[in-house]
Amino acid sequence: MSRPIVPADFRPARGLGNRHLQTLLPRMLPAPHLDCETEIVNLPDGDFVELAWGRPAPERDDAPLFILFHGLEGSIESPYAKGLMNTATRLGWRSVLMHFRGCGQAPNRLPRAYHSGDTADAYWVIGQLARRYPKALKVAAGVSLGGNMLAKLVAEQGGDGLDLAGAIVISAPLDLAASADALNRGFAKVYQRHLLKDLKKKVLAKMQLGPLPIALNPHQLWELDSFWAYDNEVTAPLHGFHSASDYYARASAGRLLGNIELPTLMLHAADDPFMPGDLFERLPSPAEAVRVEIARHGGHVGFIEARHGRLRSWLLRRVASQLDDWASPGPQTRWRASLASRSDN
Repeated sequence: MSRPIVPADFRPARGLGNRHLQTLLPRMLPAPHLDCETEIVNLPDGDFVELAWGRPAPERDDAPLFILFHGLEGSIESPYAKGLMNTATRLGWRSVLMHFRGCGQAPNRLPRAYHSGDTADAYWVIGQLARRYPKALKVAAGVSLGGNMLAKLVAEQGGDGLDLAGAIVISAPLDLAASADALNRGFAKVYQRHLLKDLKKKVLAKMQLGPLPIALNPHQLWELDSFWAYDNEVTAPLHGFHSASDYYARASAGRLLGNIELPTLMLHAADDPFMPGDLFERLPSPAEAVRVEIARHGGHVGFIEARHGRLRSWLLRRVASQLDDWASPGPQTRWRASLASRSDN
């Protein structure tokens, strides 16, 4: 049987195929308007996360529910988040984004924050939503860091461990060590520098409130110039890992792809500057429940195409198509049938 990996049908707009252009274009295009309402959800350990609910919401309690997990230092203000939430709302879905700890409007309460393999908060929130909307079909999507977290979560929980009909994993760094290496080379260092700046600002703010379980002063923190260094000195000690290597090994979802039982769509670009070009060749074969679509171009969470004479997001179009498919009768039956048919070809 062939591996469940196929080419994506994405074609970049003419002249805009460069991976860095594709990565940056979504931030340059007008973002859709999105009305949201914030809800605070308290967690078992005394901390909290903020949920952003798309408005208007369906009146029916059994309306399908779209649950979104953002990327590193993302939020409801991220262009991809607005686009995905708007797309789901427009299709008649109830939509909600879970901010990782400290990524909403207020800093979180505890010294720890979040990391790429931190599945506990998402598991808790999905459980709360299952009790609140027991009759609603639910689909979760994760972008970048949120995609790795979601892939790890569905692999850990098996086919029946979550009240989800499917998962969508977008531009996920499934091998965190390889991604840290990729972001420390060439132009990709610009992305690394930008993300590290935001992370370090939050840690500095916590340092001013009291001591943290890290062996750094503010000057030493600010001098950390790579994800390897930051994750070794900050992420690992804050979250119970021995080192960056230990964190990357235990938090990467790629090693678990063969364990996924929930219907899962993975969207990826071979030229994503956040990852090596041969990412999926480094990983175990995905399980039969997984469909991986790899585009030659697209950058990191880019996928900008030309459609009807205008620049549009192929990503939103592809996700909308998948949500429509899963919301119609017998989505999991058709998903498994399509995988079986493809593997026989």
